[in-house]
Amino acid sequence: MTLKLEIDAFRKKWYTIDAQTVLDNLETSEDGLSAEEAAVRLKKFGYNKLPEQKKPGFLRRFFIYFHNVLIYILIVAAIITALMDHWIDTWVILSVVFINALIGYIQENKAEKALESIRHMLSLHAAVFRDGKRKDLEAENLVPGDIVFLSSGDKIPADVRILQANSFKVEEAALTGESEAVTKNPAPVSEDATLGDRRCMAYSGTTVRYGNATGVVVATGSSTELGKINTMIAETEEMTTPLIRKINSFGKWLSAVIVVLAAVFFAFGYFARDYDLNELFLAVIGLTVAAIPEGLPAILTITLAIGVQRMARRNAIIRKLPSVETLGSVTVICSDKTGTLTRNEMTARLLFTSSGQYKVDGVGYAPEGKIIKEGAEVDLKSDPLLSRFMQAVSLCNNAEVSKDDEGIWEMKGAPTEGALKTLAYKAGLPDDQAKRLHTIPFDSEYKYMATLNQVGDEHLILINGAPDRLLDICEKQLTDQGEKALERDYWEKQIEVGGRRGLMLGSAFRQVEPSLQEIDHDDLRKGLIFLGLVGIIDPPRPEAIAAISECKEAGIKVKMITGDHAVTAMTIGNEMGIGDGEKAITGAELEKMDDIKMREVVQEYDIFARTSPEHKLRLVRALQYNGAICAMTGDGVNDAPALKQADIGIAMGIKGTEVTKDAASMVLADDNFASIVNAVEEGRTIYDNHGNDSCRFLLRSLFISISGHNGKPVWS
Repeated sequence: MTLKLEIDAFRKKWYTIDAQTVLDNLETSEDGLSAEEAAVRLKKFGYNKLPEQKKPGFLRRFFIYFHNVLIYILIVAAIITALMDHWIDTWVILSVVFINALIGYIQENKAEKALESIRHMLSLHAAVFRDGKRKDLEAENLVPGDIVFLSSGDKIPADVRILQANSFKVEEAALTGESEAVTKNPAPVSEDATLGDRRCMAYSGTTVRYGNATGVVVATGSSTELGKINTMIAETEEMTTPLIRKINSFGKWLSAVIVVLAAVFFAFGYFARDYDLNELFLAVIGLTVAAIPEGLPAILTITLAIGVQRMARRNAIIRKLPSVETLGSVTVICSDKTGTLTRNEMTARLLFTSSGQYKVDGVGYAPEGKIIKEGAEVDLKSDPLLSRFMQAVSLCNNAEVSKDDEGIWEMKGAPTEGALKTLAYKAGLPDDQAKRLHTIPFDSEYKYMATLNQVGDEHLILINGAPDRLLDICEKQLTDQGEKALERDYWEKQIEVGGRRGLMLGSAFRQVEPSLQEIDHDDLRKGLIFLGLVGIIDPPRPEAIAAISECKEAGIKVKMITGDHAVTAMTIGNEMGIGDGEKAITGAELEKMDDIKMREVVQEYDIFARTSPEHKLRLVRALQYNGAICAMTGDGVNDAPALKQADIGIAMGIKGTEVTKDAASMVLADDNFASIVNAVEEGRTIYDNHGNDSCRFLLRSLFISISGHNGKPVWS
């Protein structure tokens, strides 16, 4: 088997095989390739860059906007009026035609812009092993089999299979929709793992947020996941809007009516009234010109432009005029979850200690809210157990929560740690209560973070992390009566209850001697006392819940298509009125379906989780095949193909990538689902107005065709 065949055979399975087998199949080693072998592979596989499409010339792009039946009619009308020496009418008609084309030309060519923005995501440089030495190369010269070094802040230069990792985290939100940086490690995963679950892979265009790693390049250029998205965008045909379809249909129908009437009137005048041919010909020409609604394109454009201004005041920025009217036709809205339906601000909502369950008021990072137990607000002074718990979540924490210059609360750090810091502030815990002596950073292998702190006269090890891992290493639990043996069954029940609503974190502590100045993992293997659990969730936007209710009343279905996990998606969806909280379908299940089955699934399900860019594109196509007018929201590169395919693509203005904005028809200035509903409301008003305008123009044209300009038949 040649190397090329091996590459093709294993391209989709690098994440399923162990690191050494990957190296063997790529005929490389941890010492990297030789310069000679790299040159051979570069010639075979090509440069590590995305292909550039040849752009059409200026004239071709400009005259594309004349390709419209109604425009053809206007051009014919201009020629006829010129032959009749009605030059004012000629220049007015030609001005309308030219302005219409100019407006279309000035608007962004979305496909070109989106493809260009993707190319800007690629890394320019890469650190590799060549000939046994570390070298810095231009990223476009990377080839499959190259060994690359990745450090915090680096942009991943190609699709890489991780060989070694040290607390390695990658920001993949733009590619997978994952809201937090993903911890990577070399361990292979199952074959049906979705893009966001392939923890042993790092993908081109994503960014290293923490730690370092070495990996082997397994795909470059168009073969990368980013390259596949680029290909999908290039191959996806932009949908014709309902307005353009109506105008084209109206133009064809009106043209046929005018031709038929002109022929009938010509025959009637010639055979029944015995008119002179020259006189009759001029009369029929006058009839034809009078019947053409040359003002319709101008009025449509003006009306749409007014609609654009009105929508902009409601945080919906329209990038293409016909999309204004398309909003009024929408029957299904496919929405991302994080930041659109939710606040994208992790918030602690539930607490569990050995004494029971607590609820937490307030959302976001503003420390405004109460901790409530059995209907009453809790005071830390009267609840030592909760006080120790809050001490752990606050001090074993690297996040900062503070007000900016405008008085708005902001968070710096990991979202989950920000939620814990805010929780401690809500509990009333002071900020300057301790000195940190040492830290064990979070590691994916251990699934916890630990700190050694001096709090007054006490020296404490504090630890936060995955509940199951902490339960494994804790010997006791803290209760209102003091330390007792760990009741694991009790905590596992609480984890099950809280886990249905979001992410669960556990906390534990241990008192140590003042002589201990540093800690390691062995210090966490004895004497740890479990404190409790925190349930953290990205809360729904209250205004989005109301907006979804409005959509239902207006006959618009709302579907959630997210990269998040199914349980989280169902929980949030149920709170917002999407789905029933019991049914969701994952990307792994969609992967096994053909298009026919998917058309059935989009009718039955409202929540789609762990989806890839291809899944989103296929879902939109399935909805359109079923007759839906589909709006699709998104913020990452992974959303761009589906946004372009949708009848109206809606990008997020705050957190959206340039690729997404360039592929979209509309941009939300506030990333808020409620703004989509406001825009749909405006669109429906414009849709109704345009329907009335078209009817009036049609009746006017037919009336003039029959009666003439002065109320008398043109042949009288």
